Amino acid sequence: MNPLNSPLEIGMRALVLLAESHPQPLDLAQLALLDHAVLHSGDLDGPPSLHPSLPGHTGELGMKRTVLEQALLVLIRAGLANVEADETGLVYRATESGPAFVDILEAPYVGRLRQRAEWAVHHWAPETDVRATTADLLNGSLPSPTPFEGRRD
Repeated sequence: MNPLNSPLEIGMRALVLLAESHPQPLDLAQLALLDHAVLHSGDLDGPPSLHPSLPGHTGELGMKRTVLEQALLVLIRAGLANVEADETGLVYRATESGPAFVDILEAPYVGRLRQRAEWAVHHWAPETDVRATTADLLNGSLPSPTPFEGRRD
C-alpha cells in the first residue's frame, strides 16, 4: 500500500479536522475543502502550506472525495468518528475518543497540521461558501480569503 494520499493519510487529516470542529459535524464537501485548505493554506492567505504548490493541485479536490469516504469508514470502524443524518444529509463528527487520539500524536507534522486545521475551521471556513469556493478552486480562481491572524486563545 502506498501511504501517500491513502485512506490512512487522508483519514488522519480528516480526524484532525473533525477534532478541531468537535462537537460540530462536517459533511463530505466541507471535509474535502478543509483538507485542501490545510494542505495549501499559503495559497489561501493562511499559514505556510503543508504541501508544495504544484501545478494542477486543485485537481486533488475531484479525486479526494472517494478516498475521503474510504478514510471516514476507517475512522468510524476505529471508533474515532461517527456518521449521522441531519437536515442537510450525512455529516461526520469526531467521537469523544477522536480529539483524545489526536492529542497523543507528537509528530511535528501533526503539530503543523493542527495549526492549519485551527485556522481553516475557525478563521477561513466560517466565511466560506463550500460549493462556490470549490468551484472557484476547480476553475483556477481563488476566493478572497481572510488573512491569518494567529491562534485564538
